[in-house]
Amino acid sequence: MTPSEVQLSRRRALQLAAATGTGLAAAAATTGSASATPPGRRSPVFGHGVASGDPLPRSVVLWTRVTPTPAATPGSGQGPAADVEWEVAADPGFRRIVRRGSVRTGPARDHTVKVDADGLSPATGYWYRFRCAGALSAVGRTRTAPAADATVPRLRMAVVSCANLQAGWFTAYRHLAARSDLDLVVHLGDYLYEYAPGEYQARDVVVRPHDPATEIVSLSDYRRRHAQYKTDPDLQALHAVAPWVVTWDDHESANDAWSGGAENHTEGAEGAWRARRAAAQQAYAEWMPVRYEAGGQLYRRLRFGRLASLSMLDLRSHRDQQASSPVDPALDDPSRTIAGPEQLQFLLDGLADQQVQWKLVGNPVMIAPVRFPSGLESRAAEGVAALVDLPVPPVAGVPYNVDQWDGYPAERAAVLGHLRDRGIRDAVFLTGDIHSGWANELPADPSTYPLTGDSVGVELVCTSVTSDNLDDILGTPPRTASAAVETAVKVNNPHVKYLDFDSHGFSVLELTEAGAQMDWFVLTDRTDPRAAAVWSTSWRVPAGSSRVERAAGRLR
Repeated sequence: MTPSEVQLSRRRALQLAAATGTGLAAAAATTGSASATPPGRRSPVFGHGVASGDPLPRSVVLWTRVTPTPAATPGSGQGPAADVEWEVAADPGFRRIVRRGSVRTGPARDHTVKVDADGLSPATGYWYRFRCAGALSAVGRTRTAPAADATVPRLRMAVVSCANLQAGWFTAYRHLAARSDLDLVVHLGDYLYEYAPGEYQARDVVVRPHDPATEIVSLSDYRRRHAQYKTDPDLQALHAVAPWVVTWDDHESANDAWSGGAENHTEGAEGAWRARRAAAQQAYAEWMPVRYEAGGQLYRRLRFGRLASLSMLDLRSHRDQQASSPVDPALDDPSRTIAGPEQLQFLLDGLADQQVQWKLVGNPVMIAPVRFPSGLESRAAEGVAALVDLPVPPVAGVPYNVDQWDGYPAERAAVLGHLRDRGIRDAVFLTGDIHSGWANELPADPSTYPLTGDSVGVELVCTSVTSDNLDDILGTPPRTASAAVETAVKVNNPHVKYLDFDSHGFSVLELTEAGAQMDWFVLTDRTDPRAAAVWSTSWRVPAGSSRVERAAGRLR
């Protein structure tokens, strides 16, 4: 394998690894508890469930989709306009309704409904529902954020990413929905996948085929795919128990997307990228409980009292095209951007905010450097042993995946240098995308980290809900070849403290004044809808340390 043959995408990066042998229970007590209406009692008018998102101290986004007539199927452009009533209550029985209203929807927005319900109280649990054509929706539960100046003793959130319906069941969502301690759900991207059946699934087995049965490229296609995902009962259940804070990665449009195209887009044959991206963004704006409208700005910041802020990034819309290989001279170009200048300044401003303790960043792709010796490609035939035994300085050589921040080193250096130069502490990047679990320290200078151990922040990476990871690509049993790969990664990158290339599942993050802790849970079998979720490991970030350490046990 020559350097020019090294591919850029996350999937191709994992395939390269295979080829080489690598591979809010919280601020205040809730006012009660309620589950979504059981599936058997749901009206077909509300067949796609209910959801809430982007909680502010006095408002929260409420979402649903209505099917007022049988012809009004998702993506069809058919069906009449419909008036939808909504209610927010202080109790699950809706005896104390605090806000209500009505909104009209129709085929122009695929019969979706998105309401910014305001006039609410901070740090308060609420229940909500919708009514249309004589039918009543399931009941959803949500929670507003604490006031900006509030003292918040605890914030607990689910952290998830990479949920490919073709690759398994959303059992991870079911286990999270059964919990009663979540203030919010943070989804870091790849909420859905664009591929046709047979293109990307579970070790080449299609567990549940995509609809439509083609790669999605048009507005109708993207709407239908969103609708299919939102018919999943486990996804509906998790949407109904807590507000979500979301961002996209690439598969919400096409694999390895950048501002002017995507690896999985053929200009001309699949139309113009600008039109395809606009369709994907419109469907996302319609179908997700997020303060975003098509063509607007997705990156944004939420605040949870004085305990934490959460800056959600968009690392696809503004980036330059990925480098052609890990040795592309373009990597040395200081002008190349992954965030764009305005978003980069937004990120730096959030990290420097002295009004909050924990500066969380919803970061769709990994920021920690992951590197291997530049001669790695010539030793591919030697397999795992060649990686484990390489006598090279740590954090040196070529990047593992140039679709990540590794492909934009100048901009990453600006972020890490900002943390170092300003003495910022308690910065935690929450990351998805890579289909594996990681706990990383962030070296101020990767070349000196092995000697100084100088870390300016922490990165916690959740594994995929269902999407293939290294053992799936290798076709090997878990904890065999991939375990050796994990050792090789950590030997060459000593700031990587924890790595699991094999598991599927979810994470739960808790913040307190004393520290941050993430628990990783793994599924026994992503292809079994009855799979158990087993606690795997926990890592902790002591306040003020910018370091990660193994926790004594799971959160209680």
